[in-house]
Amino acid sequence: MSKRFLTIEDLDLPTGKKTRLYRLLYKYGPGYGRMMVLPIDQGLEHGPRDFFVNPESINPEFQLRLALEGGFSAIAFQVGLAEKYLKSFAGKVPLILKINGKTEVPPDDDAFSPCSASVDDAVRLGAEAIGYTCYIGSPRQDDDFIQFGKVRREAERAGIPVIMWAYPRGKYMDAKGGKDSLYAVDYAARVAQELGADVVKVNYPKIDDEKRAQYPKEYRELRMTKREMLEKVVTSAGKTLTLMSGGSKRTDEELFDDVQVALEAGVTGFIFGRNMWQRRFGEALEVAARITKMTQEVSRPASAGKAALV
Repeated sequence: MSKRFLTIEDLDLPTGKKTRLYRLLYKYGPGYGRMMVLPIDQGLEHGPRDFFVNPESINPEFQLRLALEGGFSAIAFQVGLAEKYLKSFAGKVPLILKINGKTEVPPDDDAFSPCSASVDDAVRLGAEAIGYTCYIGSPRQDDDFIQFGKVRREAERAGIPVIMWAYPRGKYMDAKGGKDSLYAVDYAARVAQELGADVVKVNYPKIDDEKRAQYPKEYRELRMTKREMLEKVVTSAGKTLTLMSGGSKRTDEELFDDVQVALEAGVTGFIFGRNMWQRRFGEALEVAARITKMTQEVSRPASAGKAALV
């Protein structure tokens, strides 16, 4: 039995935010209150190397066609790609505008992503939401929180939902067991709720017994299944919708297992990038269709249409 997932009706949102979130959750993508986002911010974050495995994918039109034909809820773009490539897909592929980012060249010891775009840019480009990367635990965390606070207030005035890419990073987080531990991911989900994000994107937590001694004492003795860890993260996110990140490309079996467990744990949806567009176009469409089907089978209420509120 799947855990009940948070719906838009559980959230106390102003009209603008609720309207835009409704479109992402019910009009586009899998529907039934779920979201499936295709991100293409890796060109900034990682450079061109991520496109080597599938040379076609270096052209953002590849991802836009995939988002359209694969039935994604939205595509996540940095401002330059949105301005240069989105026009012919406007109104067909919803936009989540990433307004900050960084390169991978400096180490993550003092990670921080400065804003390179604004909420005004999102409004101008017709975005349904903005995306903001926040590095939880970084020595630059103070700057990050102040910057995010300004962005959140601007988004509130504009009626645009805020999706936080909540990433544990930095030397202090490494000293507490690393960015992928349950402690780190669980903390990141809670921070997103505390700071006012409407949606939070987190990575799947991983078990590393070699680092267990570094965890804060409350987490050292926890022995949880993958589903139990995700349920804990969703609980910590509270009234912030939770999206799971795909990370590096995995096998189909691993990917679909992660999807099933996440759905059973009550997540709202997925942001899968490299697991999609590092595949050939036809294969990517098949994977997207399978995830959509899995999502709808878990989510669809009895005797309800795709756009019905659950």
